[in-house]
Amino acid sequence: MKALIVSHYYHPEIGAAASRITFMAEGLRQEGADVDVLTCLPNYPKGRIFEGYRGCFSKRENINGVNVFMCWSFASVSKSALVRMLCMLSFSITLWFFAFKRKLIKSYDVVIIQSPPILVGFSALLLFKKLYRRKVILNVSDLWPTSAIELGAMREHSLSHRFLLWVERYLYKNVDAIQGQSNEILRHVKEFVPAKPLFLYRNLQHASDVQLSNTKQRRPLKIVYAGLLGVAQDILGLVKAINFKELGAEFQIYGAGNQAQQIETYTLMNDTGAYYNGMLSKSDVKKILPQYHVSIVPLLVRIQGAVPSKIFDLISLGIPVLFCGGGEGADIVEEYHLGLTSQPGNIEQLKQHIREFAQMDDDTYMKYRENCMKASDEVFSFDKQMQAYHQFVCRICKEG
Repeated sequence: MKALIVSHYYHPEIGAAASRITFMAEGLRQEGADVDVLTCLPNYPKGRIFEGYRGCFSKRENINGVNVFMCWSFASVSKSALVRMLCMLSFSITLWFFAFKRKLIKSYDVVIIQSPPILVGFSALLLFKKLYRRKVILNVSDLWPTSAIELGAMREHSLSHRFLLWVERYLYKNVDAIQGQSNEILRHVKEFVPAKPLFLYRNLQHASDVQLSNTKQRRPLKIVYAGLLGVAQDILGLVKAINFKELGAEFQIYGAGNQAQQIETYTLMNDTGAYYNGMLSKSDVKKILPQYHVSIVPLLVRIQGAVPSKIFDLISLGIPVLFCGGGEGADIVEEYHLGLTSQPGNIEQLKQHIREFAQMDDDTYMKYRENCMKASDEVFSFDKQMQAYHQFVCRICKEG
């Protein structure tokens, strides 16, 4: 089987979106598939094309056995809806230069398209499904435009909202199969295309070789957050609202995003036990995480279908979760006893949970760690998921 993955984000970019698609491509390759990727020149999360990629319209690289075709796109981290739309539209247009690779496109058995950005998904569908008649699987990681409404980035019933709703449903009806990162996403999709083949593709990663040891020195409690520092996470709001020192804790922050500068300034000027440490690579983050006792996984508002991939990253390292948010993410943390959950925006509840972990006896704390490792090995196994996913993709290729 030969597959092309179309995604706005890919390695060497950081963040959940890039990691998810990178693991997917490399996982399919390990299962025996021949995999190519069509993506942008790397620019996320700083909104500037990375050093070594500037000054060119396109570039091809082989990254860990995957052929990666990169196209220019307008790069920005602006909060402006218009500027963000330009970013999406630019790649939606430049990916059509790939259309000249007629012989290569004809060699693909299946094209897997990432959405959002939903306009990129729409453009890629027209190119690979309508023009070249390739089998297409849509990978839905967020329910746009629903998520945009919930985050306040778009006005409900506006012209742009109605247009994107039409695009969303057009995608569902015209692809050959759909995969989603949560059961909630798949239930939403099934309302529009009840007979469409569906697959639950969690944002998992390879298991980590971690030896559990009894961490008695939890004074202070070492809390970590490593990831994007944007509006959806609102780490800035947390550090302004919580004095971690008073709770017997310290909060170490790693990452980049549009709140990074404000977080750095605030933590330097206010002695509350919160510290900003800049951005680290994915491999470096994985090395430093095991030194921490627990991690905060925040969502500013309840977002339909959203299950933060950080949950799975953390439990594979045996790190319990302080989950701030509702929905399926909270259900997973509670069902498998991976940590403690608080409602979105409930700072007092989060404070209480920080105190609880800081004062927790060793046996109870170790039980949380053991639950994390067990769930990662038995329920949220990347290797088991990839084996099933490879079979699903092969089945879609053979149908019709």
